[in-house]
Amino acid sequence: MTSVEQHTIVIPNSHGEHLVGILHETGSKDLAIICHGFQSKKERIPMVSLATALEREGISAFRFDFAGNGESEGSFMYGNYRREAEDLRAVVQHFCKKGRLITAIIGHSKGGNVVLLYASNYNDVPTVINISGRFHLEKGIEGRLGKDFLQRIKQNGFIDVKNKKGKFEYRVTEESLMDRLTTDTHAACLLINQNCRVLTIHGTMDKIVPAKDALEFARFIRNHKLHLIEGADHEYTSHQDELATVVLDFIRAVREDKNIPEHLQSCKRGVSFIKSRI
Repeated sequence: MTSVEQHTIVIPNSHGEHLVGILHETGSKDLAIICHGFQSKKERIPMVSLATALEREGISAFRFDFAGNGESEGSFMYGNYRREAEDLRAVVQHFCKKGRLITAIIGHSKGGNVVLLYASNYNDVPTVINISGRFHLEKGIEGRLGKDFLQRIKQNGFIDVKNKKGKFEYRVTEESLMDRLTTDTHAACLLINQNCRVLTIHGTMDKIVPAKDALEFARFIRNHKLHLIEGADHEYTSHQDELATVVLDFIRAVREDKNIPEHLQSCKRGVSFIKSRI
């Protein structure tokens, strides 16, 4: 069995903030990067279980906290999709400089949107795995911010979100709300290179992001596979093993494909930045 070591790695992003992550080092040159969701962190499931599954496959994995989350520096911000895609860019570049081959970028929930945004801007990863990402970003807001959120935020400039006990959790500014509302998932999907293989996984019992959103990704991403996990919730609470199996099978198939364009096999080469409105 491959010997695995875990190391804390700190990587500066483009704003000078330190991103903290855990490297599951198997000794392989291949590396998968795992991104968490909204108000989450690298220690949550399924980030840890996926990293462990990749370990068993002999693939090194890196799970990290976006700026303003977990152990990373910075202030938490609502929305923030583009900036988190740039955090991911800093992580990819860090490991490319270390001679790693980025086998896959994997994102759960909001992290799924982030890995797709990344792929729409940078053409340097062969595999993107979107786990329970939301296609319609204009939806799901009222549940957190309450009714008439647009009117209230324009009047006051912000909305403070509290938990069920009335304790303050975070502030949503008009700017951060508009960041979410102007992030165009449809446009991002169309911009993903046809040679980049994308897998969308979604649980049929997801009460946070409806499973029908997964069908939209399948409609607009050219090289796409959809896998629905029957009975799974948003966190895949009782379906961790099945989730890991689906992810590993997809990564294994891409790694075994000898027809992957060279620029998607290594990030040592120059990458093309696609200017878009994303």
